Amino acid sequence: MSTQSIDQRKGRDEANPFVKWLRNNRRVLTSAGFLAAMLIVFIFANPNVFTQFRTYRSVMIILPISIFMVVPLVFITTAGEIDLAFPAIIGLASYSFALIVDSGGNAFLGLIAALVTGALFGFLNGALVVNLGLSALVSTLGMNFLLRGLINILAQGYSRPVSEIRGTVLQQILTGNHIFGIPNQMFWALLFAVFGMFLYNYHKFGVHTHCIGDHPGSSKEMGINVNRTRIMLFVFSGIGAAIAGIFSVMINFVWYPTTGDAMLLPVLAGIFVGGTPTWGGIGTVIGGVFGVSIVSFIETGVIAAGLTGFYTQFVYGIIIISSLIGHRLNGDRIR
Repeated sequence: MSTQSIDQRKGRDEANPFVKWLRNNRRVLTSAGFLAAMLIVFIFANPNVFTQFRTYRSVMIILPISIFMVVPLVFITTAGEIDLAFPAIIGLASYSFALIVDSGGNAFLGLIAALVTGALFGFLNGALVVNLGLSALVSTLGMNFLLRGLINILAQGYSRPVSEIRGTVLQQILTGNHIFGIPNQMFWALLFAVFGMFLYNYHKFGVHTHCIGDHPGSSKEMGINVNRTRIMLFVFSGIGAAIAGIFSVMINFVWYPTTGDAMLLPVLAGIFVGGTPTWGGIGTVIGGVFGVSIVSFIETGVIAAGLTGFYTQFVYGIIIISSLIGHRLNGDRIR
């Protein structure tokens, strides 16, 4: 095919709104298709489990915690950074919330304290990476260990029940009810994802994030305050971790010293499975939501298919690698 023919075909594709929409959303559509295909396999493997709504409802009880975390992490990854401190920030922020509620304080005051804690340590992460020039990978990993150690020192290894939160206005609004069988927290998580999508795609903060991930030097020449934006990304991640921690406590009515500890790899996997690559500059918030949904359904599907828990990590690997290959074939690397 001649170069002229290729250019003409490309021009026709540009003029077709549907083709343009497909191309712009191919990463999201690939993630959604992969989730649908996986669920179809699980349905055939065990129709008695995966044709029952209660199976999906059980996943949707906990899934929102991952969604609250994956949204800001898509921003960070798009900017070419990484945050490995979020599991410990989840634990520390939720500890602030549980401590105030268990001490007889107002639940809304506990919520504010948790958000401030998350934002504060997110800012600290950003300052270490941006102002001191530390590696985000090593710095946030060290902060994760530091904060987890601080949690254990403060709590002395003891959990903290917060049954006082049950029946309060805050609990009823956030997690106490369901609509058509879907838990309240799922709607809050989807609302947060929609907010993140608009911030990512249509707000200048999202535009600046893309530019920084694509080329930091050019971003400075364009007048973008690169350092401030990078710090704000870590603050956003800290706030997302605090929200995830609050919902974790309100779902379980107890705070554990290990709260957030098991979320590191599943959430990171959800980012990349959802179509946000490691090299920065591009990504997708909604794809990230599909990504953590894929990861959340894996263990349930493996057990329902009649396999033992020993197969879980094996299936994790297959699905993660397969989805990454699909994204790689479906979209060219831009750097």
